[in-house]
Amino acid sequence: MFVSGSGRTLGHLLESISAGEVSGEVVLVAASRECRGAGIGRDAGIETVVHDGRWEAESLEDVLDGAGLGDGGWVILAGYTTLLAIPDSYAGRVVNIHPALLPLHGGEGMYGRHVHRAVLDAGDTESGCTVHLCDGVYDRGEVLAQARCRVEAGVTPESLAARVFGLELDLYPRVIEGLIRGEYDEAVVRAQAAVGGVR
Repeated sequence: MFVSGSGRTLGHLLESISAGEVSGEVVLVAASRECRGAGIGRDAGIETVVHDGRWEAESLEDVLDGAGLGDGGWVILAGYTTLLAIPDSYAGRVVNIHPALLPLHGGEGMYGRHVHRAVLDAGDTESGCTVHLCDGVYDRGEVLAQARCRVEAGVTPESLAARVFGLELDLYPRVIEGLIRGEYDEAVVRAQAAVGGVR
């Protein structure tokens, strides 16, 4: 799991695993800076690395392979704000959740409060979150699932963020479990073929 901040999504996924709702195991936490998320990983006894700046594909592949993901598994972005150069061998195996209904309000710099402010500035009547496979461009890639909520009158970026995060806590573990169970295999194959990553 890749984190950049509070680690709330990481913590929730670890709880989901403990509760038997997700049948995976977190084998590595990678942080873009020293942050609370990195501390959650260490406190849970998970190998944790901090890497400032952007990963190059070759060094990222070495780290992921070293964590035992070379033969399978998922790279899960959880509030990670740095663009990844995805190695070909991991094409179709990197998943992200974005706090808006992509393709709306995505792209570089669109994270956290910036996204919710953009939703309100656009006058959107609904928002939500999107789980998608990553392809090396911010917030682009095959959409796997979305959850929606109405944007009520008088909502603020902070209150909208809280509403959308509640949706994320429900949706992301369910999609991750679906990936583990092979429920999205057709989407994964399409994502791999799009970058020539099928091996």
